[in-house]
Order: sequence, then C-alpha cells, then structure tokens
Amino acid sequence: MTPSLIHESPRTLSLNPIAYTLGEPAGIGPDIILQLSQCCELHDIVVIGDKHVLAERAEALGMSVPNSLNIEHVEFSGPSWVGKANKNNVQGVLTMLDVAIDGCLEGRFSAMVTGPLHKGIINEAGVAFSGHTEYLAERTRTPLPVMLLATSNLKVALITTHLPLRSVPEAITESLILDICSIVHKDLKAKYGIESPKMLVCGLNPHAGEGGHLGREEIDVIEPALRKLKNDGLNVIGPLPADTLFTPKYLESADVAIAMYHDQGLPVLKSQGFGEAANVTLGLPIIRTSVDHGTAFDLAGTGKADTGSLKTAINVARDMVTAQSQP
Repeated sequence: MTPSLIHESPRTLSLNPIAYTLGEPAGIGPDIILQLSQCCELHDIVVIGDKHVLAERAEALGMSVPNSLNIEHVEFSGPSWVGKANKNNVQGVLTMLDVAIDGCLEGRFSAMVTGPLHKGIINEAGVAFSGHTEYLAERTRTPLPVMLLATSNLKVALITTHLPLRSVPEAITESLILDICSIVHKDLKAKYGIESPKMLVCGLNPHAGEGGHLGREEIDVIEPALRKLKNDGLNVIGPLPADTLFTPKYLESADVAIAMYHDQGLPVLKSQGFGEAANVTLGLPIIRTSVDHGTAFDLAGTGKADTGSLKTAINVARDMVTAQSQP
C-alpha cells in the first residue's frame, strides 16, 4: 500500500475535518482505519470511537496507534471481543453515529464516513435498527434518502433497495422515479460539482419491456416519469435495457446509471470495483459515505482486512466536500 492511494485536495485542508465512525467494534472497522494510518496521511480525519478499543486492536495487529491520528473518544460499556459482538456496546455504537451526525449538522465536521455495523446485534439489544441509511434519514429528518454506490469510474443509484424481487414492480411508481432522479440530479450538482448530470435510466424488464411484450412497466410508469423529468430540464436517457446501458459505449459519456432494483445495478459495479467502492447516501443535508462491505468478524485482528473501500469512501467524501465548498 502506498500513500498515493489516498489523495488529498488542498481545498479540504482549510475546511473542517471528516468524521470516521468505527462501526461495530468487534469487526474490522477499527482495523481498516489503523491499517490505513500506517501508510496514509489522515490529518483531516477524526476517528469517533473508543480509544481503548483502538489501542487493543492496534496491539492485536502488532502496531501502535499513531499520535497523529485524531480520536474523539466515545466509551463503550462492555468489553470488546475481537470477532464477537457484545450487545452491551450497542449504545456506544449509536452514540458514535450521533456524535458524527450532530457534528456534521452543526458544521464541526464537513462530512462523515461510516465503518460497518452489525444490524443483528443492535436489534438483539432491543433497538429497532434497519441500517445506517434509515438511521441517518430519521436523525436528519430526511424523507427520502437515496443509495448510490460509486467507484472511480462508475456511479449507480437505486430506485428500490433491499426488497424481495417479487415486490419490486409494484414499488416502482412514477412519483418515486421523479423524486429519486431529482435528488440524484440535485446532489450530483451540489456535492459532485457536475453542472448538468447525464443520467442513464434502466428499464425494469428484459429489453426494457420489448414494446410491452415483456412487461408494461416501461410504458405505463417509467417513460411518463422520464418525460416529466426531461420537461423539467433534467438530462435523463431511457429506459434502456440494463444489458445495453452497462456497456462502455453508454457509460463512457454518462455521470450516473440509475437501476430499478438492487441486483440490476450493483453486481455490475462490484464486478468493476469490488473492494474499491463507496456507499454514498444522497438526499441528506450532510455528506455521508461508507465502506461497501460488512463487519467481516473472521478478519478482525488478523491484519488481512482490505482497506480499499475505506480509501475510496474517504476520497469520495473529500471530493464532495471540495465540490460543495466551491462557489
């Protein structure tokens, strides 16, 4: 690993730092920030989490916590076991998120990057929790957060996220497409600095419905929504068959692909940049990026966790901060 894998934008140096929440302390959230700190300059990052957990994990990894690593201490109630979640630490995990969210809303942090959480242990502790995105939306009073996955070469936003496949068609409505495409357009302009984002929109059915022979969702729902968006001045193209849209000919001139459901778009993105993608939540009043992987309990404390996704998440957050700070 080399320092060049994390780049620095001079503009971000004068701005407020970016918060990194450790995530589930038994997982690799502590590992990846410690490993990254050994090779990369993280002067603009504030780690939100228990300093004792970081020290213990550093010892397990055969390293020390660098003095240059900025840490805002949030104490956990119970012991932190490598690879085994402790529900007594759930309140501390949620407090980390609250500290980062409040810091972003108050302007103390310019963005937040989140380490991986374990939803199961949070729910076992008696806290109804469906994920970072929903928690962030509730805490920031955001009615419709949008999930976007990004690599250095491809961005994919989703109309629907974690739904059973049989539930997808009825969940896709004209109003949902209008709202999500509008949010993507707005945030690509405001947070990425793209003046007129070109958005390619997938159809739902094979061959985008084949003129109604393979399904009418394109004709009845998607096309009317795209016509309205075009009338509002948005640069949307589609509905396109997914097996056509995700080819170099189309992607090379596009800023984002918008998929109708989770496994329509994300397998393509992950095949191109697995381990080097970031999860971005659009629609929020703050900048939030995340790693695209889970807690990986089996890798915690081994030194084998891959830092690629965290590098990308930090870079994306830095770029968004820079773009948003420009007049």
